[in-house]
Amino acid sequence: MAAMAAEQQRELGRLSALAVYRRVAGAGRMERRRRGAPLPAGRKRAKARLRRGRAGGGGSEPEAPPHAAPPSRAELPVEASVDPPVDPPVDPPVDPRPEATPAGPEAKPRSGPKAMPGGPRPAAKDCGGVPGLLRRLARLEDSRQRAAELFRWLLAPVAPAEFLGRHWERAPLLVRRGDPGYYTGLFSTADFDAALRGGEIHFGTHLDVTSYAEGVRETHNPSGRALPAVVWDFYQNGCSLRLLCPQAFSRTVWHFLSILQEQFGSMAGANTYLTPPGTQGFAPHYDDIEAFVLQLEGKKHWRVYRPRTDAEVLPQFSSANLTQAELGEPVLETVLEAGDLLYFPRGFIHQGDCLPDAHSLHITVSSYQRNSWGDFLEKLLPAALQMALEEDVEYRRGLPMDYLQYMGVANSDTVNAQRTAFVEKVQSLIKKLVDYAPIDAAVDQRARSFLHDCLPPVLTEGEKAQSVFGFPARWQDGGPRNVDILITKDTEVRLLRHGIVRLCNEEAGVMLYYTTENSRVYHKEEPKSLELDPEYTDSIEFLLSSYPNHVRVDNLPCETLEEKISLATLLFEKGILTTKKPLAQV
Repeated sequence: MAAMAAEQQRELGRLSALAVYRRVAGAGRMERRRRGAPLPAGRKRAKARLRRGRAGGGGSEPEAPPHAAPPSRAELPVEASVDPPVDPPVDPPVDPRPEATPAGPEAKPRSGPKAMPGGPRPAAKDCGGVPGLLRRLARLEDSRQRAAELFRWLLAPVAPAEFLGRHWERAPLLVRRGDPGYYTGLFSTADFDAALRGGEIHFGTHLDVTSYAEGVRETHNPSGRALPAVVWDFYQNGCSLRLLCPQAFSRTVWHFLSILQEQFGSMAGANTYLTPPGTQGFAPHYDDIEAFVLQLEGKKHWRVYRPRTDAEVLPQFSSANLTQAELGEPVLETVLEAGDLLYFPRGFIHQGDCLPDAHSLHITVSSYQRNSWGDFLEKLLPAALQMALEEDVEYRRGLPMDYLQYMGVANSDTVNAQRTAFVEKVQSLIKKLVDYAPIDAAVDQRARSFLHDCLPPVLTEGEKAQSVFGFPARWQDGGPRNVDILITKDTEVRLLRHGIVRLCNEEAGVMLYYTTENSRVYHKEEPKSLELDPEYTDSIEFLLSSYPNHVRVDNLPCETLEEKISLATLLFEKGILTTKKPLAQV
């Protein structure tokens, strides 16, 4: 009897967190916020300037308005850190993919998407898993090549060209590798537990506790900090755990995404999902992102469905929770095992549940949220109309006095010369808008937004030593030491990464936007920029075109040597430039 009473008491303990939540919040509480709800903005920035060979500063910009953010960043302190030491660069660059070996059995989709057998093994014990892959990629001089090789590894053995031609935005792709160690070191349940024990995870902001049973989707988030005892109690009682911002807690995920974002030219985000055996955490739904599901541990049963209507093909926004009756037959049904990859485009409905005999941990890497032609035209067309109004009197002429009498829905079935002339005039003005469309300027504004979304770069030890982040300035013996940044005409410099800067012509002047001072937290910081004299644009373009080669400061196309050194020093201080050799030795 005593043993039975003790077991009953343990069972009550296991139910405590979920039971308390349901008493306080009610069992019918549903998650209503859309994935990608705006998160708090951070501090305002000081705007740096460079005017004719001197650096200046002062002032601040108004806080940017909040907007929908992908569900992959959260508010945490910024962490400055670098990779472990790596081997020196090799020539020629090495292939980051380990040697391929035969794969396991192939999944059989019902129709449409292609299941790809095989794939390279990472040989985790010999090559260091994903961290080893990232170290090998660091040997490549060009950040664009690093991004392309990581993308190739992500899809292997499917060639990127085949993927982009047959699957991207078109159809799901299943890659069965038969290699549970393929993603070793990217993220694990041990990493999840370590993040909880770090004490910085909060329910709702960083972590969602969810369940889906008998057609009912619930979110069980208490308020406050997500302590391990409470979180694992929820899990033990059948709740799924969604970590919204693994890159804020895992430097490996941060490094992985910071490389991949340059391949997409669009923000790369991630969520991780830990699901207990025999449960499902989310209702069927579709998303507004391109999704790459990387199965890290265990296995999960997935069903993927085609968009139900043309309006749901490549949607701008994610769906609400759907019922099973709304789904139809899946186009793909499979069980993902560790090392496998599943891709599906935005608009494809999906749901995943755990089998009774294993838990599941996967990470969903996402990109291309609000990155369509329509999103681009939302920026371009208002600017084109504004330019047309300023430059063409036809856009400023008044409407006909009597147009309300023959136009409008009530008159839509009427056929007369006045309606025909009105419609033809509108069509003519719309056609002429193309002549006023500032296409390149609109692209630059999209690039500016992308740079604000970007994760900051992760530096190797070698890059750190050659940049301001490793400059040995310090307090010693009662005063500062090694403070002066001594750049000369013979100093050889280059951009830290190709994709970290963008020149934009704006009303305020020529602005250089950059990512080196971004946060791992989505939009915690304001966009970072320098205001430059227009005559410095040639030097920025020269640095971009020269990358990844180093160039002597004396070769920068500025008018005077003083201006060349001033520009190089400012860019070095912002972490944008690195030097071929460290400027100072510790």
